[in-house]
Amino acid sequence: MPITTCVFDAYGTLFDVSAAARLAAQEPDMQPLAECWAALAEDWRRKQLEYSWLRAVTGVHCDFWQVTQDGLNWAMEARGITDAPIRDRLLQLYRELAAYPEVPGMLAQLKQMGQSTAILSNGSPGMLADAVASAGVGDLLDDVLSVERVGIFKPAAQVYDLVEERFGTRADQVLFVSSNGWDAASAKAYGFTVAWVNRRGDPVDRLPGRPDHVLSDLSGITELKVF
Repeated sequence: MPITTCVFDAYGTLFDVSAAARLAAQEPDMQPLAECWAALAEDWRRKQLEYSWLRAVTGVHCDFWQVTQDGLNWAMEARGITDAPIRDRLLQLYRELAAYPEVPGMLAQLKQMGQSTAILSNGSPGMLADAVASAGVGDLLDDVLSVERVGIFKPAAQVYDLVEERFGTRADQVLFVSSNGWDAASAKAYGFTVAWVNRRGDPVDRLPGRPDHVLSDLSGITELKVF
């Protein structure tokens, strides 16, 4: 079946998750971040993901904004940073993450090709609305799907089910795009055609599903031989 629907993970795929710490570190009142922002951003993202997986496994759900705050609290404590204004600023910037440079043009091309486009994310609806508005890509998306509709984080199958429920598509009509290797593998095992945006050149995860396509950024999405 031809691909009719292109679905994107949000954080790390469309939106640059390191931007909050990077931008904050450039501000005059954020000196404690100057030397450690990259490590803090890495820890923050890692804990954010770990907490989402553990909550999915244990069935103790909360929304992704709480997970994001919990991950930041851990990352700041690990670096010995206790300043409340720094925490507040980092969280504010996380609600305003920039899209990667190729995102608007790529989404516009997909729309010109007649594809339906959507986000499928662990993010809470409010977080995603803020990010989409900040990036200015709302008019290029047909929907923004949050795991809060089912109350469990990816990679639970119930999350991927949301695509068929929304668009009425079969799994083999969906191109799913993620920068997270575990998400790409899980989406492939679910039945989607998958493009993994491997921005860091990581090895493929040793999981049941393997992505159909591996790209270094999103600029090559519209050139894939799936449309």
